[in-house]
Amino acid sequence: MQRLNRTNTVAAKYAERKVMVFGGGNFNRAFGCWMIDLLNEQTKFNGGIILVKPTPGRDYTALREQDGLYHVMLNGIESGQLVSKTRLITAIDEIVHPYLNWDQYLATAEEAGLRYIISNTTESGISFESNDQLSDAPPSSFPAKLSRWLHHRFEHFSGASDKGCVLLPCELIADNGDALKACILRYAQQWELSAKFQDWVNSHCIFCNTLVDRIVTGYPSDKADDIQSKMGMEDQMLVAGEPYHSWIIQGPTHLAAELPFDQIGLAVKWVEQLEDYRAQKVKILNGAHTSMVPVGYLAGKVSVKEAIETPAIGQFIESLLQEEVWPRLDFSAAELEDFTSKTLDRFRNPFLFHKLLDIALNSISKFKTRLLPSLLGFVDKKGFCPPRISLALAALIVMYKGEWQGEQTPLRDDAKVLAFFQAVWAESEDIPQLVTKVLAQTDFWEQDLNQLNGLPELVTTYIQAIQSKGLISTLETVFPSKLTS
Repeated sequence: MQRLNRTNTVAAKYAERKVMVFGGGNFNRAFGCWMIDLLNEQTKFNGGIILVKPTPGRDYTALREQDGLYHVMLNGIESGQLVSKTRLITAIDEIVHPYLNWDQYLATAEEAGLRYIISNTTESGISFESNDQLSDAPPSSFPAKLSRWLHHRFEHFSGASDKGCVLLPCELIADNGDALKACILRYAQQWELSAKFQDWVNSHCIFCNTLVDRIVTGYPSDKADDIQSKMGMEDQMLVAGEPYHSWIIQGPTHLAAELPFDQIGLAVKWVEQLEDYRAQKVKILNGAHTSMVPVGYLAGKVSVKEAIETPAIGQFIESLLQEEVWPRLDFSAAELEDFTSKTLDRFRNPFLFHKLLDIALNSISKFKTRLLPSLLGFVDKKGFCPPRISLALAALIVMYKGEWQGEQTPLRDDAKVLAFFQAVWAESEDIPQLVTKVLAQTDFWEQDLNQLNGLPELVTTYIQAIQSKGLISTLETVFPSKLTS
């Protein structure tokens, strides 16, 4: 079987390189690079990608041997239907390793057409390292490397206003664009770069805060032979993921015309602020996960798909979102329905095996950030506690006993959190006392939840029911009408 490369595959070439991508990992290749490739095919964008290795070590050897070519395979559910799509990505035009060829890296800053910079260098990638020096070739941090590149570009083009860049960081931290800009300006000050350069960064470079979402599972080793046999080509860089994708970008409206993702059917939104969209993702998608973990685990389920397809649990999660989470989100009913429907489709994806225990890490802090705001908002609006979020909290407390139906629960959390639950379960005389102690833990919740109208009694009742009847029977008893509607 032939190896995928440009000698045996018809692959587009582009008028100029317009995009620099920091990081050639699975996510960037199945997200940002995939989108640029679609722009090239369906619009007049006509721009190649320079891919930069932001860390030392390996040299993207396999991707180099394939001349930057690879396939993206997307499998999942869209609008209730199974879909499977495979696309050859041809947009990567050059691969640069600053640790092996620093001069090559800086030289790319001299390309007049380069305008857009996409990065995904992990959550810790956008950080300031005080030991990085202007003379380092390269400096260690991603922002320091980018600062050197931008400064070289500024000097090469004599500070031309039209040679500023649009920065689109995809790192999963809040206000990622603002954080990246702050690092660059801090390096400029530490390295005593000119005030004109700092003004150029402030005035002519656009740093966008973004929110990204797509599950990318990487190389499908268990299916690769069959897939490549059908393609008739060996592709060592094949990357698999889900069809769902979302890119919310906080930036000037004119950028939507420069990068018309939304005009070709991609789920990209240019917005004035991200907070509402971040709240929607955290409260619906992440909130559903955090509710599902203890409920699914106590019901004997292993995966997200298995849990959501159990009628009692699926209805419980859907009703929790619609009745207890939606009311505190600033979106229309149609927007919430669309986001929730796509979220549930993602949970049902038969091509993804997402273990409940894999997303159970630090579930106490996750409850605080993902579900507690919805619980508190519900109480503020209704005057009483939401029953389903309260039941999820009860299930979480039972799970954190560390033992269920004679088997140890492999909990992963801060040692102090685990020690507290071990002690409180061992020392409490009864369930009401246990619940009072847990809800009073201001270290967990930043307030005494015993003060919420009816919450201690509700959680106590649910824990007693779960222990005596089991999780599924409790759901069927507490919410019977929802299971038959």
